[in-house]
Amino acid sequence: MFTGIIEEVGIVRSVVRRDAGAVLTIDCHIVLEDIFEGASIAVNGVCLTVTSFTANSFCAEAVHETLRRSSLGSLISGAAVNLERAVAANGRLGGHLVSGHIDGTGKISRIRPDGMAVWYTVTASEKLMRYIVEKGSVALDGISLTVAEVGEHSFSVSVIAHTLTQTTLSRLRQGDVVNIENDCIAKYIEKFVCAYPGVSERKSGITESFLAGHGF
Repeated sequence: MFTGIIEEVGIVRSVVRRDAGAVLTIDCHIVLEDIFEGASIAVNGVCLTVTSFTANSFCAEAVHETLRRSSLGSLISGAAVNLERAVAANGRLGGHLVSGHIDGTGKISRIRPDGMAVWYTVTASEKLMRYIVEKGSVALDGISLTVAEVGEHSFSVSVIAHTLTQTTLSRLRQGDVVNIENDCIAKYIEKFVCAYPGVSERKSGITESFLAGHGF
């Protein structure tokens, strides 16, 4: 698990395409402090496993499913990426629970300054938008952000200057693609209270009247 609090911005040294996917080599410093083979590192929000490392870089493999679901397939040498190590059990949860399993991608449709902050509007599919809630959490390229506004086909986040300087957000431009991970709690709740596809007879005991009767 991750928190969405980016530890550093790394630079892609190389992307080697293979039949099974791609091997990424990323130059970095902070995330190498306690690295080991098999460690989990989120790269632009995608949980990858370290396969090897040196004093100033690590390698990780991205399989076809990962490349299809995320923007990693478009990475090139020299690209900047957000990096975060898996959270320690005794660490602080500064952002929100982030699994590193991307739900899909969205596109930056608008960027506008707002005093000390910058608003980013992201257009996304209906499948992703159903889990976007105003004042809820969302991870964009691995960054834990609060949803400031929700539209029919898009949502906006208001980003403070510190986040802009510590992540790749300041490099994004209108039309760029970002990885989206919805709040995993919302997805689990939906699974528990809704019928499985094709199993119409399955009913949940949790109803609107049940919640109202228990103070919700």
